[in-house]
Amino acid sequence: MAEIIQRDGTWAFDGSTIRITPGLHRSVPLFRQTYGEIAVPLEAVSGVGYEPQRGRGRLRMRLREGADPLLQATGGRLPEAADPYRLTVDADRGGVAEFVAEEIRHALLLDQVPKAPTAAYLLPGPPVPVSVRSSDGTVSFDGAQVRVDWADTSDRVKRATGPRIIGLGDLVQVEWLPNSGYEDGFLRFVTRETAFSKLPPERDPYTLDLWGSVRRDLLTALVAAAVTARLPHPATRTGDAFTQRDRPPATGPARADHHDVLLRRLRELGELHRDGVLTDEEFARTKATVLRGF
Repeated sequence: MAEIIQRDGTWAFDGSTIRITPGLHRSVPLFRQTYGEIAVPLEAVSGVGYEPQRGRGRLRMRLREGADPLLQATGGRLPEAADPYRLTVDADRGGVAEFVAEEIRHALLLDQVPKAPTAAYLLPGPPVPVSVRSSDGTVSFDGAQVRVDWADTSDRVKRATGPRIIGLGDLVQVEWLPNSGYEDGFLRFVTRETAFSKLPPERDPYTLDLWGSVRRDLLTALVAAAVTARLPHPATRTGDAFTQRDRPPATGPARADHHDVLLRRLRELGELHRDGVLTDEEFARTKATVLRGF
């Protein structure tokens, strides 16, 4: 057993699994504490190393591409401090950190673990059900469907549509961008019907606009990862909506489906306008955005 215990957390390696436990100190980000313990199988690891620095060092693990739904969902956009695969190490424990890293590297060589991308997720992602309250509303996922309940501060168009419920089978992809405090983020649920829509996050009823507490909004990555873990792995996708989007316009049934989606969205906006939910100006602006997106 190779183990290092720090205020930032604990790494323990038993020869086949690296068990990462976040520390309980207030300096440990809420995201890591909420995500909890992670058991990383050796076959998911691409490499590990210790980086000595002045005062403190850093133990960092790299996973194989496609091994972890959290990294897949966040696309490398997690803030440095929230990365669960790094550990801040006190200067006097640098030798222990290097020993742990060397033990993992030695096991990778003995087991001949490849560095190539994986064909399936090797980590399960966050457990479900999971629910997070963000600046734009509360998003929940029970393993079968996503539910979004809008906050009082959400755009009136979103609140007018009521809670949004999306079945897992209707989802194509989840897109996530963190709220940095300087620029808003978003959590977008891309369905077959909305794959070509380009509504801004603050008006898209399938997207949470992340503009409030950075610390709280970051937790939406848990939902993004939990959903991603249950969608088809990227290695199995062929010709999804995003590769099709950049190709020449289709003809026949596919083009007809695209047209039906556009008409449906315009009808929904028209109903909101007639009911007085949207003003003339809001209706015109949103309609123009929808048409540009299509």
